[in-house]
Amino acid sequence: MTMLKNELPRIVTKQIPGPKAAKWIARRGEAVPSAIKCVYPIVIARGEGAMLEDVDGNYFLDWVGGVGVLNIGYSRPELIEAVKKQSERYFHGMFNIVTHEGYVALAEKLNAIAPVKGTKRKTYFANSGAEADENAVKIAKAFTKRPNIIVFSGAFHGRTMLTMAMTSKKAYAYGMGPFPDGVYRAEFPYLYRKLEGIPETEAISYYIKSIEQVFEQASPAEFVAAIVVEPLQGEGGFVPAPIEWVKAVRKICDKYGILLVADEVQSGFCRTGRMFASDYWKDADAQPDIVTTAKSIAGGIPLSAITAREEIMEAVPCGVIGGTFCGNPLACASALQVIEIMEKENFEARAVEIEKKVMKRYQKMQKKLPVIGDVRGIGAMIGLEIVKDQESKQPNPTLVSEVVQECIQNGLIIENAGIYGNVIRFLAPLVITDEQLEAGLDILEAAIRRCM
Repeated sequence: MTMLKNELPRIVTKQIPGPKAAKWIARRGEAVPSAIKCVYPIVIARGEGAMLEDVDGNYFLDWVGGVGVLNIGYSRPELIEAVKKQSERYFHGMFNIVTHEGYVALAEKLNAIAPVKGTKRKTYFANSGAEADENAVKIAKAFTKRPNIIVFSGAFHGRTMLTMAMTSKKAYAYGMGPFPDGVYRAEFPYLYRKLEGIPETEAISYYIKSIEQVFEQASPAEFVAAIVVEPLQGEGGFVPAPIEWVKAVRKICDKYGILLVADEVQSGFCRTGRMFASDYWKDADAQPDIVTTAKSIAGGIPLSAITAREEIMEAVPCGVIGGTFCGNPLACASALQVIEIMEKENFEARAVEIEKKVMKRYQKMQKKLPVIGDVRGIGAMIGLEIVKDQESKQPNPTLVSEVVQECIQNGLIIENAGIYGNVIRFLAPLVITDEQLEAGLDILEAAIRRCM
């Protein structure tokens, strides 16, 4: 069998989907709710590195990576062996019932590397990013004895009832209300689309005032338990939180006794050139109080984590947190291996290398293609904002949808993002080869040109 991880995109069928994939997609339509939206006519047969092969033998380069799950790539042999070894001992041991070594070892590791305030940290596990975010709010309320939280425009925190309320884009919550109370929203510093007339030098102050307006108009500061921030918004359009703004938010939290929560579900595990994006916050003396992680933590096995200093964690009443599958032994074994590989092979540096290559190419494209309005990101988490023209900045989601489908027909999987659906996100596995990266950039640029 071909070593897929070193291959380049290759389409062997007349069109996508091929005949075998088309049959499976038809079966999906009969068996699975259409509300689980999928615009990709691809049925995976196997995956290695940054590549996948479909059931018809087509090779695709994956720039989505399970929406940030596959930083370490598909089918890493060391992960397979770690999970296999654990499976031969036991599949499951609910941590509320029995202690298992992997849970403790992984918690110790995250306590050592997570950039949260405090020298003594504690970690516990859940199953998904939404669960991690919801648990972070529970912890913040237990510690502060306050009922409310502040989130931001453009935010995505999940699809549970609470995290649907926290999420800004209500297309993910259409018809699902009413939602829990006590969730209030301020403006995120989306500098590309800041209000006209506000100079760049004054923009940070403007967005900080938005938080202060929440205190005035929605919840007094003394009733706010936490401010929850994505260091780099994912679904919101790959919009980085400016460090000067983060420092100002940290000061507000310190002033009013509010906990700062960094939602690192999509940005964690070397994606941004550091193990966590909030490592940059730490460098600026603006560490979060709680960090939530998921997605790439276990290389594809469901797992998430919540990390905070001991005094915060120990404020939660006994028996309140935990769950049946939280910190599953197979997932913990995989996660320990993921972190070991990332540290040993310096995935942080690789993300920076990828950033340089992609940003250089994107900026060249921006000069030549008037539909590219903005290029932004941190590390290998990069957004390309598509507009009708650079002067008006009018969003162009239709073009993005066309480019997504054009790329698929040529062997590249990309995904949109953004509050207007007009941002092309780059989330390729960090194990992508330079040859694959160049091939993907060529396919993307050609697709934009054809669809303009």
